[in-house]
Amino acid sequence: MKRRDLLKGTLAAGAALALPSRLFASVAPGSPRDRILFDIAKRELLRAGNAIWKHDIVGIADFGLHSAKPRFHFVNLERAEVQSYHVSHGMGSDPQHDGWLKQFSNTEGSNATSRGAYVTWEWYKGRYGTSVRLGGLDESNNAALQRYIVMHRADYAESSHLEKWGRLGRSNGCFAMGEEQFRVALMHLSGGRLLFADSLGLEEDGSIQPVPELAMIERQPLDLYPRPTISAY
Repeated sequence: MKRRDLLKGTLAAGAALALPSRLFASVAPGSPRDRILFDIAKRELLRAGNAIWKHDIVGIADFGLHSAKPRFHFVNLERAEVQSYHVSHGMGSDPQHDGWLKQFSNTEGSNATSRGAYVTWEWYKGRYGTSVRLGGLDESNNAALQRYIVMHRADYAESSHLEKWGRLGRSNGCFAMGEEQFRVALMHLSGGRLLFADSLGLEEDGSIQPVPELAMIERQPLDLYPRPTISAY
C-alpha cells in the first residue's frame, strides 16, 4: 500500500470517530497540513484515552520529512494554532547520517527512534540536563522508559549545526531539540500531554513528501497497534 493511500485511510478512520464537544475546542481552518495535523491530534487523543490528562496541546513528530525541515509540530487545539520546529531522530534510524529516517525500533540498544503515542511526564535533571520523561503507549514504543527515551536539548539540534551540515545531528533515539525549541516543549508539552511520532511526510500544502528509496520504511495502520494499559507515572 502506498504511503499516500495509507495516510488517507488512517485520517478517514479518525474522522469517522465521534468527537465529544467537551474534549475538543472548535478548530478554525488553517493550512492544508495544519488541518490534517488537527485531525491526527484528535484521533490520537481519543486512541490514548485516559492515559492523557491534558488535551490542549499535542506534539506530533513527522519523521517522514528530512531533518533539515521543521517537523515537530505543537498542535494547540484550544487556540487553533500549529507551531513547527526542528527535531532530531536516532542514529539507529539513520546509519548513513544523511538526514532521513529509514527505520523505527523499540529494541533496547538500537539507538533508534520509536513510532507511536507517548505520554509526557515530569521534568527531571539527567545526563542531557533538563529533560522530559516519556511513557510509550503502544507496543511499538512501550520500552521508552527502560530505553531512557526522553525529550531534551542538544547542540546538534541547533540551527547553527543545520546551517553548517545541512542536517541535524542524531540522538540515541530521543526527541532532541535546540535550546529555544526545547524551552517551548518544556512550557507547553510536559505534564501529561500527548506526543505522537510517525513517518507522515506532510508538506505545508497537505501533499506527501516523496522520499528517496533508501529512506522508504514499512508502515502499518495505527489501528492495528494494540493498546496496553498504562497507569499514570
